[in-house]
Amino acid sequence: MQTHEIIKRFREHFERNGHTVVPSASLILDDPTLLFVNAGMVPFKPYFLGEAPAPYKRATSVQKVVRTPDIDEVGKTTRHNTFFQMAGNFSFGDYFKEGAITLAWELITKSQDEGGYGFDPNRIWVTVYQDDDEAIELWEKIAGLPAERIQRRDGLDNYWDMGVPGPGGPCSEIYYDRGPEHGKDGGPVADEDRYLEIWNLVFMQDVRGEQSPKYGHKPIGELPAKNIDTGMGVERVAMLLQNVENVYETDLIRAVITKAEELSGKRYGDNEVDDVRFRVIADHARSGTMIVNDGVSPGNEGRGYVLRRLLRRIVRSSRLLGITEPVLGTFAAVVRDEMGESYPDLVASFERVDAVVRAEEDAFLATLTTGSKMFETAADETRSAGGTTLSGDRAFQLHDTYGFPIDLTLEMAAEQGLKVDEEGFRRLMTEQRQRAKADAAARKTGHGDASAYRAVLEDHGRTDFLGYDQLGSEARVVGLLVGGVAVPAAPAGAEVEVVLDRTPFYAEGGGQQADSGRIVTDGAVVEVHDVQSPVPGLTVHRGKVVSGEILLDAAVQADVDVSRRTAIARSHSATHLVHAGVRKAIGETAAQAGSLNAPGRLRFDFTSPGGAVPASVLADVEDEVNDVLLHDYDVQAEIMTMDAARKSGAMALFGEKYGDQVRVVTIGDYSKELCGGTHVGRSGEIGVIKLLSEASIGSGVRRVEALVGLDAYRFLAREHVLVSQLAEQFKARPEELPERIGQTVERLRAAEKELERLRGAQLLSSAGALADGAENLGGTFLVAAAAPDGVSGNDLRALAVDVRGRLGDKPGVVALFSAADDKVSFVVATTAAGRDKGLAAGKLVPVFGPAIGGRGGGKPDLAQGGGTQPGGIPDAIAALRAEIRK
Repeated sequence: MQTHEIIKRFREHFERNGHTVVPSASLILDDPTLLFVNAGMVPFKPYFLGEAPAPYKRATSVQKVVRTPDIDEVGKTTRHNTFFQMAGNFSFGDYFKEGAITLAWELITKSQDEGGYGFDPNRIWVTVYQDDDEAIELWEKIAGLPAERIQRRDGLDNYWDMGVPGPGGPCSEIYYDRGPEHGKDGGPVADEDRYLEIWNLVFMQDVRGEQSPKYGHKPIGELPAKNIDTGMGVERVAMLLQNVENVYETDLIRAVITKAEELSGKRYGDNEVDDVRFRVIADHARSGTMIVNDGVSPGNEGRGYVLRRLLRRIVRSSRLLGITEPVLGTFAAVVRDEMGESYPDLVASFERVDAVVRAEEDAFLATLTTGSKMFETAADETRSAGGTTLSGDRAFQLHDTYGFPIDLTLEMAAEQGLKVDEEGFRRLMTEQRQRAKADAAARKTGHGDASAYRAVLEDHGRTDFLGYDQLGSEARVVGLLVGGVAVPAAPAGAEVEVVLDRTPFYAEGGGQQADSGRIVTDGAVVEVHDVQSPVPGLTVHRGKVVSGEILLDAAVQADVDVSRRTAIARSHSATHLVHAGVRKAIGETAAQAGSLNAPGRLRFDFTSPGGAVPASVLADVEDEVNDVLLHDYDVQAEIMTMDAARKSGAMALFGEKYGDQVRVVTIGDYSKELCGGTHVGRSGEIGVIKLLSEASIGSGVRRVEALVGLDAYRFLAREHVLVSQLAEQFKARPEELPERIGQTVERLRAAEKELERLRGAQLLSSAGALADGAENLGGTFLVAAAAPDGVSGNDLRALAVDVRGRLGDKPGVVALFSAADDKVSFVVATTAAGRDKGLAAGKLVPVFGPAIGGRGGGKPDLAQGGGTQPGGIPDAIAALRAEIRK
């Protein structure tokens, strides 16, 4: 099923069910928090937030979306995309869970003949929020889903909110099982490659407070009118309905890759290095073209800078594929041709789009010319000095100053017999990113500039931190800021920054999240949701005055949220243990390179030049650190000089700055680190540590994520239930499951191979009959027929070659067609005698191609391709017959 048909059916389904069809909004909305529209619900935010009345009770849209947080990862995998289409249906105080589930189930499982997508109901799985029993009951009632195909997940996976206080609610996500060849059994919680998410239903029913239920916090109330917000990934559904391996092979995206193949003379699928370049071109051509169409021009800031990066990455990737002519206008035209049916404004305004991208390409080619000259200079200087390696400094200068991509630097250096100091280049890039992160962190600390904080520090001195020993204390207000301006008082409702002379609140730092809590005076209450240290020595409490009026110089009681602090302390102590465990397992190269300590979970980054840590090693680390918990070691914190700390064997951490006096945290005889964070009193208080995953986050840097305490216990309990369910299904003991499941998978694979063999043999058995039925058209023999529907391209080619062989030395043409899912595959083969008469397979394709809406190509002896109009096969055969008669 073609993508435009998928979109059409979605709109028609919801229109039949009383929804107003709303066209896609521009990617650029008047929302200062967003560069681009990044979700289908964004245009409806004012209705969900109550800022404006919804003009309809029910709506549906197919919204174009751009997400650009990981541009550099696009192409490296088949999962990252910057542009995609989100189909959604929305209810504003009308139907709720039952209606949303019913409408989604009908569309995905209704047969294609009846206007649905025709997904097999037996391969549908769903996930629900861990506490949403109502959704489970509805899935069982409406869809008849068995309990084992409904899985509970926590708030990080199945709770939605806007990231700020306001509407929120549990989610239910719909997944399709692609089959055992794509991964392991166990549903989405086990493998989200095999079980592909296609639709997310958000049941907007809660009012969230400062703390999100995503992290286990309770909503502060219920919405007076419950809403529905859903999002279906159009490209993912196309991938399944078109029976391709990934979204890059779907019809609208593959067309760009096909054009890149034509221009480069290379083929997608030949090697992974080139495949990355093809994918970058395909993805960025779509996103770049659509962004330009919505009025953005390339620039050096904001949206313009993102667009410039996208377009220049296309040019760079094209050059690396060997394409030397300008390409942006060509690729934009392909996007127009493919997307124009759904977005007619793209066709209407394409002249401007074409002009913008061509001008940007001309400018970048000039940059490449300048960069190439600078590279030649750097290369000559390197050789003159007797060196064989271009320095990291010069490679970074080429990239940072002249915009010269490192990929081209590496390639051109190799052509001249030089190497590049990639490690030095990456180090400088990392330092640049760290500076950017520091700038971002500085912006996060508050609305005021640093001078306002420094004035408080100069007038009243450093904030005395009491939080190691106290979670509540008396204090005095020595600074008040509203909107970055010092004020003598702040009324109810004001977002305020409060500076105290002393505080039990921990300011975010060292990977540890900030405390939250309350500051209370005789006449006011401030809910503290963030604590930062914008200048060294000063602690700033950010929050909202929820009642009364807080005054400068007032006496207050400052109380930390004990449950949150305790949970964070458990995570922080657990991070120290994981660090020590990993270091003991793989050696001193495992230096900490960042961390996050949050309630119930931790993230630990470490250097690992040797690559991935084996699962068996991680299992040993997990076992060892949990053994430390059982020993219930004392956790000690001691202030000493930096020199004494080094001599004691304490580890200093990545990115941290230390003074002459440092704090050393020791956990028994297992861990000793410099650390300013808060910790448990004894290791046993952590409870349990469960390592969840280990993965790369950059060159030579790995990341471990883990759950701690009650969160870890709940995870293990869910795992136990899952294992028990599998053991029951396979009638096996838990320890026998891997072997039993492996045997089952192998049997399925063997059965599939045998079925494939039998099907191929049956197909080839028809070769003789086809050859015997060849038409004699003026001395040239034609075999033209439609093979059974669903025959793969490989089988069709094998059959055509077999039939051609049976024609012997006769002048002959074999043309076979097969239809599947509104698509046509074809193969044309010619005999040697036929080619002597001037019949070339590749040149025959344009003769019949228009009849099936197809295109293709090949050599004189064999050509193949595809089309989009199966009903045109008889006309295609007639056209071919007429051509041969000539």
